Amino acid sequence: MRGYRAGRLPGRQDWSSWPHYQAAAAGFRGYWYPVCFSSQVGEKPRPVTLLGERLFVIRDRGRVYGMRDRCPHRGVPLSHGDKQFPGTISCVYHGWTFDLETGVLKAAITDGPGSPICGKVTQPTYDVEERLGLVWVYVGDGERPHPIDEQLPEELVGNPAVVGQRIQARAGNWRFACENGYDEGHAKYLHRTALWRLFKPMPVWNTTSIVRRGRWIYRVQREQFWEADFPGLGRWSGTAWYKARPPRTVQNIGNTASHRRVNPTIAAQEFPGFASVGMPGVLRIVYPTFIHYEFYVPVDAENHLYVGMLADFSRGVRALPFYAKYLGAVRWLFHGQFSGQDKWMVEVTDAPPEKLYRPDDSLLRWRKLAEDTTEERLERLRAGNTD
Repeated sequence: MRGYRAGRLPGRQDWSSWPHYQAAAAGFRGYWYPVCFSSQVGEKPRPVTLLGERLFVIRDRGRVYGMRDRCPHRGVPLSHGDKQFPGTISCVYHGWTFDLETGVLKAAITDGPGSPICGKVTQPTYDVEERLGLVWVYVGDGERPHPIDEQLPEELVGNPAVVGQRIQARAGNWRFACENGYDEGHAKYLHRTALWRLFKPMPVWNTTSIVRRGRWIYRVQREQFWEADFPGLGRWSGTAWYKARPPRTVQNIGNTASHRRVNPTIAAQEFPGFASVGMPGVLRIVYPTFIHYEFYVPVDAENHLYVGMLADFSRGVRALPFYAKYLGAVRWLFHGQFSGQDKWMVEVTDAPPEKLYRPDDSLLRWRKLAEDTTEERLERLRAGNTD
C-alpha cells in the first residue's frame, strides 16, 4: 500500500500581476451592464444587485429609471415602495418620496406638505438605457457615462437583427465565467459530450494566436489537429464515423468549418478570429449565419448573471425560421445543455492558485486587456476628466 505523496504544484499563487483585475471580484466600474429584459420592468420597482450595489429599476410613462435601493431615512429598501405620484417613488415605511430622475426628496408624506427635510436629501440614481430588448444600467464613479452604443458589439448597432436571449442567475465569480468563455482548450474536451456538438468534429488541439483589433482581442486559429498520438498512452481523436468530416483548411468563422454561406453582415465585419472578448466581460463567437454573445454581469463577488444572446442578421421573411429554430432547438441545446456545462465548471472553479498551460495564453491576454483598459480609465478620472 502506497502512502500519501506530496505533489509538485508550482504556479501562480495570486493575480497580483494584474492588480486591477485581482481587485475586480465584484466587477469593473465605468460600464453599461444588462440586468433584465425590458418586458420585466413595469410600474413596480424591480430590485437588482449589480457590482455589489443594491438598486432598483422602474418604468414611468414609458421610460426606465434606476435608483439606489435604500431609503436614507431608516434604510428600508425603496423597492418595497410604490408610485404615489407620477415620476416618483415613495418609501413604504414613512412615505419619503423621491423624484425618479433627479433623486431629490420631493415630499415626506407623514410630515405634511411643508416638511423642512424636503430638498435637503438627494438619493443616488443610475443612468439606464434600453437596447436589444434588455435594460442596461451604468455603474461609474461620478463620470458622465459614455453612449451605450459605443460599448455594444459594433455589428449590433445599425444592423437589423433578430435575437434569441436567455438570462440566468448563476453562482460563481464573473471572472471565472468570462475566462471560461474565452478559454482556448475547454470546448474541445468539456463540450465533446454536448448534444450541440454531437455530429460536429472537434480538433484535439490547435495552434492559436491572439490578435487585438480596437477594443477586442481575437483568438485566431492557425492550425487544427483532429487526431493525435500521445506517447505511451495511445491515440485521441475528435472525429467519429457519425460526425461530419473535418475541413481541409483552417477557417475562422465558427470553430470548425462549415459549408454554409456566410451572412453578408457577418462577412462585412472581417473578423480576424471566430472568438473574441472585450470589456467589461463580453464574449463573441462568430458562426456563418449568426453570432453568439455572452455578457457576464457581476452581481457580487460570488454570483453573476449569464446573459446569452444569439443574433441572426437575416431580414424580412428570411428571419422567420430563426424563431422556430431557436425556440425549438437552440434554446435548450445551446443556451441550455451546452451552456450548462460551462455553468458547472464556473461553480466549481477555485483559482488562484493556478498553474497555466500553453493554451491559456488567451486568458493571460484577456487579463492584460482588462488591466490596461482599467488603468486608462483611472488615469482619466485622476486627471479630473469625467466626460
